[in-house]
Amino acid sequence: MGRITTRTPVTRIVLNDGDAVVRRRADTLVVEEPLEIRVAGEPLTVTMRTPGNDIELAAGFLVSEGVISAAADLRSAIHCGGPGTGSVPPTPLLTIGVGPVPAVVAPAASTENTYNVLDIALAPELAPLVTDIARNFYTTSSCGVCGTASIEAIEKQSRYDVGADAAAVDAALLTGLPDELRAGQQVFDKTGGLHAAALFDAASGELLVLREDVGRHNAVDKVIGWAVLDDRLPLSGTVLQVSGRVSFELVQKAVMAGIPILSAVSAPSSLAVELAAASGLTLVGFVRGSSMNVYSRPGRVRVAAPVR
Repeated sequence: MGRITTRTPVTRIVLNDGDAVVRRRADTLVVEEPLEIRVAGEPLTVTMRTPGNDIELAAGFLVSEGVISAAADLRSAIHCGGPGTGSVPPTPLLTIGVGPVPAVVAPAASTENTYNVLDIALAPELAPLVTDIARNFYTTSSCGVCGTASIEAIEKQSRYDVGADAAAVDAALLTGLPDELRAGQQVFDKTGGLHAAALFDAASGELLVLREDVGRHNAVDKVIGWAVLDDRLPLSGTVLQVSGRVSFELVQKAVMAGIPILSAVSAPSSLAVELAAASGLTLVGFVRGSSMNVYSRPGRVRVAAPVR
């Protein structure tokens, strides 16, 4: 798993009918490291994430922030040296828009850690990104909007009208998505410490992409970033399935990417429900076994029996 997981010694204690078995053993942990995202060399944000799919993470984050809405809005992405990495020159990692397939170049070998700073170049026709103090914030793995100056600063106008999306999904299909999500979590099987997000076709149930991360919002950003780099926005006719609860921010990310249906195994917050209803997004929670709660736009969820 490379930098995604690490091994550490632990003391394992098992209690059984008053007896205790104590053993020393090695345990596998998920790696959590900071990623600083820069735009044109200017720091934008720092997020604690599981290394891997960093370009997708940055692209998805920029969609959520209303900065970009298509692959053509991105020019390039490079991993570069950050504080404590010495004078390692930036190494091109991705060039977007050159030929039919984006060119990917592996970073040059180096003993320095050059993978925790990612610099994004936007298309020249985009307006310059303003990174004043109110828009620079620190994102932890448990809360994506903590520290944002005000609620108005995070309520963004999506370029896509999810309320007008004609997508519909069978309730029976939704009940199977958590198991499909869990089955695809390879790193979770080793660590038990990762969230996941996956994108499914609402009509067929086909799994389009699945990503894991120590942060719920990062996993969603990686899914959206995959769609950006594959030039799939808006994500009409899709279902975003997440492994935990639904916050305001996760609903916002879905709306900004044009996703009409968001499904979760746990509860939404009150603000998440309010935003979903106002945006026309179908929000489904507590998808467990054969039941679920539909909090907004229930008409998109098809059921065989009449609703009572």
